Amino acid sequence: MLIAVDGPAAAGKGTLTRKLAEHFDLARLDTGLIYRAVGLKALELGDPSDEKIAVAAAEGLSFSDLDLAGLRDEAAGNAASKVAAIPAVRDILLIFQRNFAANPPNGKKGAVLDGRDIGTVVCPEAPYKLFIDASAEVRADRRYKELQERGDEAIRSAILRDIIDRDERDRSRTVAPLEPAKDAKVLDTSDLDADAVFAAALNFISLQD
Repeated sequence: MLIAVDGPAAAGKGTLTRKLAEHFDLARLDTGLIYRAVGLKALELGDPSDEKIAVAAAEGLSFSDLDLAGLRDEAAGNAASKVAAIPAVRDILLIFQRNFAANPPNGKKGAVLDGRDIGTVVCPEAPYKLFIDASAEVRADRRYKELQERGDEAIRSAILRDIIDRDERDRSRTVAPLEPAKDAKVLDTSDLDADAVFAAALNFISLQD
């Protein structure tokens, strides 16, 4: 079983994929963490927008880097969006993601991958594809609340600007732009809670069988 879940930042992909993984007993990969880890490593080396630096960070990536402190910070998210726009970086990480989908770890019977281009590029053959979206304002509110609950300082207007800028980079890049696969179910979560999104996803999956 292979489920591809795509969408922009703070749309609800993480919550949904965790629920799907638990429900179907699947291995789960948050591919955004891969790019965030590369982004953080690139920041340590210099400018994440520099291709040589970004490629070096991607080539040096290990599973342990997915536990780095700061992966959920806004700086990591912005750096991730920059390295993700570099084709050579995407080529390196594409292999990692496809290996995970083809060979789910821990004896799992399938996988659910959460990202930006899973249904369009990484696993276009996935039988179940979902695209999770929400307005930029709603996503900014969610991220602001999340940061407040973690005790981190946050300015909502700055978060909204970061989300809008990241959306523009992700949607306009020439390689694997953020867009729904033609056969993906698009769910707008702006007015839905996590349980309603999960129910809609399960309904869609059941209709494909």
